[in-house]
Amino acid sequence: MAVIPQAPTATPPPYKLTSTPTPHPLAAAHPPTPTSASASAAMQMQAATTTTAARRLAPKPQPQANRCRPSSVSVVAAGRSRRRSARSSLRASASLDQEVKERASPAAGKSGQATRRDVRNIAIVAHVDHGKTTLVDSMLRQAKVFRDNQVVQERIMDSNDLERERGITILSKNTSITYKGTKINIIDTPGHSDFGGEVERVLNMVEGVLLVVDSVEGPMPQTRFVLKKALEFGHAVVVVVNKIDRPTARPEFVVNSTFELFIELNATDEQCDFQTVYASGIKGKAGLSPENLGDDLGPLFEAILRCIPEPRIEKDGALQLLVSNTEYDEHKGRIAIGRLHAGELQRGMEVKVCTPDDACRISKISELFVYQNFSRVPVDNVSAGDICAVCGINDIMIGETIADKVSGTPLPTIKIEEPTVRMSFSINTSPFVGKEGKYVTSRNLRDRLYRELERNLAMKVEDGETADTFLVSGRGTLHLTILIENMRREGFEFMIGPPKVINKTVDGKLQEPYEIAAVEVPEEYMGSVVELLGKRRGQMVDMQPSGPEGTTLLKYKIPTRGLIGLRNAVLTASRGTAILNTIFDSYGPWAGDLSSRDQGSLVAFEDGSTTSYALLNAQERGILFVSPGQDVYKGQIVGIHQRPGDLAINVCKKKAATNVRSNKETTVVLDEALSYSLDDCIEFIQEDELVEVTPASIRMCKNPKVSKKNR
Repeated sequence: MAVIPQAPTATPPPYKLTSTPTPHPLAAAHPPTPTSASASAAMQMQAATTTTAARRLAPKPQPQANRCRPSSVSVVAAGRSRRRSARSSLRASASLDQEVKERASPAAGKSGQATRRDVRNIAIVAHVDHGKTTLVDSMLRQAKVFRDNQVVQERIMDSNDLERERGITILSKNTSITYKGTKINIIDTPGHSDFGGEVERVLNMVEGVLLVVDSVEGPMPQTRFVLKKALEFGHAVVVVVNKIDRPTARPEFVVNSTFELFIELNATDEQCDFQTVYASGIKGKAGLSPENLGDDLGPLFEAILRCIPEPRIEKDGALQLLVSNTEYDEHKGRIAIGRLHAGELQRGMEVKVCTPDDACRISKISELFVYQNFSRVPVDNVSAGDICAVCGINDIMIGETIADKVSGTPLPTIKIEEPTVRMSFSINTSPFVGKEGKYVTSRNLRDRLYRELERNLAMKVEDGETADTFLVSGRGTLHLTILIENMRREGFEFMIGPPKVINKTVDGKLQEPYEIAAVEVPEEYMGSVVELLGKRRGQMVDMQPSGPEGTTLLKYKIPTRGLIGLRNAVLTASRGTAILNTIFDSYGPWAGDLSSRDQGSLVAFEDGSTTSYALLNAQERGILFVSPGQDVYKGQIVGIHQRPGDLAINVCKKKAATNVRSNKETTVVLDEALSYSLDDCIEFIQEDELVEVTPASIRMCKNPKVSKKNR
């Protein structure tokens, strides 16, 4: 593995003061009055003076803007120029008026603004499976974070057990490296749309983002979401075309598609002049052209230093730190993580903790950490512009501000998009309750759910109709499934109901959430997938050939309730070859009734243990979930009925023991039982069914409180 040379360079001063002269308010309020003898000349002089002032206040091209243009990209120059000129003409007057207001404001320029040259704060954002975490691994290795003989596992940033099992990033994580005397704070973010809240709340800690795009797939639904949020914050963007070493890579198409996405999201001219870096994260190579990659990631690091702006801070201002993340340590308690916007934070100092509703309390900082390489390092003080971790405030919450004890004021709180899916959580009422779990009461369940809200801002918890039922809302079924899996591993036993979308009523009309579904499917299975999406009220918005030959990318606008159970249906229709990705789009009119499942359930007739004799007859009715020797109870779902409607069967029936000699035991051949994961069970159940979750088992059963309509 190539190692980036650490060239000895002179350390620049950490702060660069910038100031803006403020005109005297009286000068603007009382302009000179021309005499009557020279009225015409004075009016001309005043017009010329106004024109000169407008030119002086007009936005000037930044000296670094041209350094961050796309490199070695064959973008359609004519179309790009037309779009930029059209958009610039619309912004000209608004930009000038805004800058005049800012410079004419008496408050402008009072506080000393500074930039830190020795720090860069970036977030790595992308669609799921586009190589963010693998790219971070290579950046850490080449920055000499690990020893040469140190054994490092793949995707080291995915430290959570569920992240490693599923191969996705669920939680945002911080790390840092040092390159040529500059500290680069890196935040690795999730790529799945259900965890978009993790991306939204960390973007206020950075000044720029690395937008990682697959060299074959190009921009995907989640790419649009994360880029939209980054542009709303006004962040600079460096586009990294990853996996450039793939045989079917098409960098020209990917960069053109990315530029079109910038235009659609109303990016500024400076943001559209993004720097493009071509990289292979797994090989640790990067370059400014796809044909000429370097031996290391040096071009990527140089692009970060050149194109990501320096943090703007108020060095001498009042202390302000917005808490964007929290962690928990058994010895240190709750740890608050955020970027210090102004002032200086010291270990042992007393601070004021402000909530968004201006309620404040006094606390004391016990320990202070900064991120250095792949660990947290204790320090005595932190300067503005850096990302740090604070201990000692045990009741700190995400969105609160750690401010100066005397003159501190809260920062704007973090805004997260509303959830779209709701599920009911209730205590376990099956006959097997308490056999496998540790926490089974409603008090345990309530405390755990409300504790989740302290860190998961995109989730909401409400009390249900009964004291032992709670309604949990999230961004999608996967968002809630991760919570369920974590609770299961912690020893909880509970039941969950089917996912339901959260509808709205606007002007007396019912509206439901819609999502954009992108399906990559081989051409031979495209007809089956199109028919399946049509049955679920999906409307095709685009169809184009994808990277591999014979593969088509279908884009549909489909109701969120139509996506429940769609993933397994698409895999079945395409023989496991299709790839489905979704992202929330907007709320729209109610699309009408739709059916998500055509087959009923096989329900156990009585309590007992399953036998081979009973299962041999039962498998003729459908596909079974159980094997011989398993304990079942009355009302448990033991299989999928081959016809619509539910069917009660006896899977515990034993063969009569009379006349054993004349009825010799015959060999019983049973089909292999279908094994459903937690995600599969949640997608399978209908309105009158529940999923029983325990640390050792996942079962489905009929809800005794709901009338059995299909029986």
